[in-house]
Amino acid sequence: MRSLLRRRPVLGMTLASLSATAVGIAIALWIDWFPVQASSASPEIDTLYDILMIASVPVFVLVMAVVVYSVLIFRAQPGDMSDGAPIHGNTKLEIVWVTIPFILVSALAGYGWVVLNDIEAKAADTLVVDVTGRQFAWKFEYPGAGKSKVESDQLVLPKGRPTEFRIHTEDVIHDFWVPAFRLKSDAVPGLTTRLRTTPTKIGKYDVVCAELCGIGHSTMRQQVSVVPDGQFEQWLLKKKKSGGDKSDAGGDTASLTPGVGYGDAR
Repeated sequence: MRSLLRRRPVLGMTLASLSATAVGIAIALWIDWFPVQASSASPEIDTLYDILMIASVPVFVLVMAVVVYSVLIFRAQPGDMSDGAPIHGNTKLEIVWVTIPFILVSALAGYGWVVLNDIEAKAADTLVVDVTGRQFAWKFEYPGAGKSKVESDQLVLPKGRPTEFRIHTEDVIHDFWVPAFRLKSDAVPGLTTRLRTTPTKIGKYDVVCAELCGIGHSTMRQQVSVVPDGQFEQWLLKKKKSGGDKSDAGGDTASLTPGVGYGDAR
């Protein structure tokens, strides 16, 4: 059997690769990688991730199959100190192993661009929320002029309404990330970065900083409450009546509709 595999290395690598690829893809798709889907971008990004996994597993398996197969089948026998046979380059093989990855990467990049373009498309009636990071907390500002402008230490969003986050920082680089929304963006000094999405699931979800920003980085965690539109308007009105008080005194987020949080049942 071994002599047969030595004579037919392509057959051996093909069989091993196909078997390992099938198992690898099954495991990759079986693992529940993400928290609950809570935004319009979540399903598209999860699908993109699955496709990337399906494309990546065969490449990884093929490379490892060649390495492992070569070690097992073509290893030198004990006491064999002779040199290997001289070999030369194979132009056709080199063209193939450059062309196939180029096509694969180009196709995945194109698909990724389509997904990004779709989830970042502008929508009517968009709620704009200014997000500002500072060591080590987030603050959120809702639109308005003068005293009608609302600032809050907690993020509250209406379900089903397109939202644009305009992200800033008061000090170092931070990274605004809501895992349940699948979106994140750096907060860079001197720049305003943007994210667009539509919350689709009522609940409370983590808001975290995904950029090492100092000794208190791990404590830079807050929550976003996604609530029905009417409840959001009531909360916003209470905040305005309180004079824009940033604390929960002007609109207690604890009284908002509870829901599934980060890492809970999907």
